[in-house]
Amino acid sequence: MGLSAAARSAGTRPPPLRDDPTVGSIRLSEVVASLSYALDITEGQPEGHAVRSCLIGMQLAEAIGLPAEDRSALFYALLLKDLGCSSNAAKIAQLFQADDRVVKRDHKTTAWTEPLAGLAYVRRNALPHGSALARTKRVVEIALGHHGGTKELIAVRCDRGARIAADIGFSAATSDAIRGLDEHWDGNGEPLGLAGEAIPILARILQIAQTTEVYASAHGPEAAVAVALQRRGTWFDPALVDVFVRSAADASFWQALRGEGARARVAALEPDERILLTDDAQLDRVAHAFADVIDAKSPWTYRHSTEVARYAAGIAGVLGYAPAAIDRLRRAALLHDIGKLGVSSLILDKPGRLSDLEMSEVRRHPAYTLRILERVASFRDLAELAAMHHERLDGLGYHRGLVAAQLPQDARVLALADQFEALSADRPYRATMTRSEVLAILAAGEGTRVDAALCEALRAFLATS
Repeated sequence: MGLSAAARSAGTRPPPLRDDPTVGSIRLSEVVASLSYALDITEGQPEGHAVRSCLIGMQLAEAIGLPAEDRSALFYALLLKDLGCSSNAAKIAQLFQADDRVVKRDHKTTAWTEPLAGLAYVRRNALPHGSALARTKRVVEIALGHHGGTKELIAVRCDRGARIAADIGFSAATSDAIRGLDEHWDGNGEPLGLAGEAIPILARILQIAQTTEVYASAHGPEAAVAVALQRRGTWFDPALVDVFVRSAADASFWQALRGEGARARVAALEPDERILLTDDAQLDRVAHAFADVIDAKSPWTYRHSTEVARYAAGIAGVLGYAPAAIDRLRRAALLHDIGKLGVSSLILDKPGRLSDLEMSEVRRHPAYTLRILERVASFRDLAELAAMHHERLDGLGYHRGLVAAQLPQDARVLALADQFEALSADRPYRATMTRSEVLAILAAGEGTRVDAALCEALRAFLATS
């Protein structure tokens, strides 16, 4: 299971992930590579960005003769480099008054340490739908740091990503690489301003792999090579750039990045002598970690997924579920909102009523959840369940509009737990409600929105918790 709050506050690290074949038969790389697609959409990148970055980075690691232990740490750092990406999404959306996914995507192709390029980036992204006067005012405010600076936003993302990697059980080398993702060779990066070889070698590989993948996907291999040479000695380690340019001259270097087989090719790059296998407890750690990523997307959903999991497990316990069935339901609850990582924070945090267009985007997030979890062999059996959390007995839910006869009990439990937690929490458009008010709303929806028998089980669980 994931770390308790007490353990985290005490700084206790989980047991390290092991390469012992007795641990389990599931390769952790398969789970992580598949879930990395959720991080891609949070960053506004095309699906498969992290996987392709991993293919680039691991080829560089092999070219420079990195030892197996370091290659193993690098492998997971490349796939999980954006673990902290959701933690600054709301702040970016608020700062720019723009879609955080668009702002983040543009940031990946901006030489933001150069003053003119940085200013042009702000002008492109600040208040895109505002008047000329309002946009100019916002640009000036951002440039003067009135709403918090870029350094703070990068620090939040890098530090949180490193902490989540440690919570899962990855090595300090993996965490340090993620923390150093935005450091630059010349010392003008963030958040610590490290320079040269003070930046961990794994972080230096992450930097060049990430940037060249973005340029290659957007503009082709030639653009990737051009940006590597342009930033040689400023952003990037000159020696690594030279290795990259030599490697990129081989057509097979880029062929590995193309097509649907990229995830399978990534799995083959994990060092054979360091393959990490996982078991149920470690899968739970991954689910808890990604629940943290999901809930960090908005300040209004702090611990939402964790609490939904608690309520769902509690209801299931009252109903007499077997432990294995409760565990499956809990995992589905932890991951049910993973599709929300693909929704703009401007919409998620909007204080007023959503427009029809905005609501249509929100209503798509269960479909995103389904698509992401279906990629993960270990979570495929709960993908449909997790995606049913907004369905209703009367068929007026989403994303499929299923009716009571099509909704298994697990789906009804999850939907009830989700509604109870959402109604119990603060939201940008209303204040917190009391427990009695929430239960009254749910009771009014018995038989249409929610299952009456399950509401009774929820009340029984709440009476003992």
